[in-house]
Amino acid sequence: MNRRIGFLVVVLAVAGIITVRGAFSQVTIQPTRKAINLPGKDAQLPFSDAILTGNTLYLAGRIGLDPKTGTAPEKIEDEIKLLLDGEKGVLAAAGMTMDDLVYVQIACTDLSLFEKFNPIYKSYFTTKDLPAREFIGAGSLLRGGHFELQAIAVKR
Repeated sequence: MNRRIGFLVVVLAVAGIITVRGAFSQVTIQPTRKAINLPGKDAQLPFSDAILTGNTLYLAGRIGLDPKTGTAPEKIEDEIKLLLDGEKGVLAAAGMTMDDLVYVQIACTDLSLFEKFNPIYKSYFTTKDLPAREFIGAGSLLRGGHFELQAIAVKR
């Protein structure tokens, strides 16, 4: 009888180990999250410039504002450059470049600006493999902006 109980204990122990091991195999370790903010960002704004989790960076919507006036410049090309320079700065703060972008969404108040946007946008990349992109119409944007860009980057 004692041998049977001993055998049963061993069987249950082995089964318990397998069950415990199986339970632990379901546990996944989540990558850490880190807020990325450029120097001078208004601390009152209820969002970060980006969130880095693992090797993926989620970039908040950004508008190409003149830092002196807080509004969009009169010249569209200057607004586009300010927008892309800001995006480039956030990427650099996370240890990435424009070439790490995998998805870009651009909201634009005037879709006729598409042709003005594209050559400047393309000049910010060194790779032929440009990110997936969407260029959508928007009724209006904050502070008189014509473009708002949000994106996702994955470190190469």
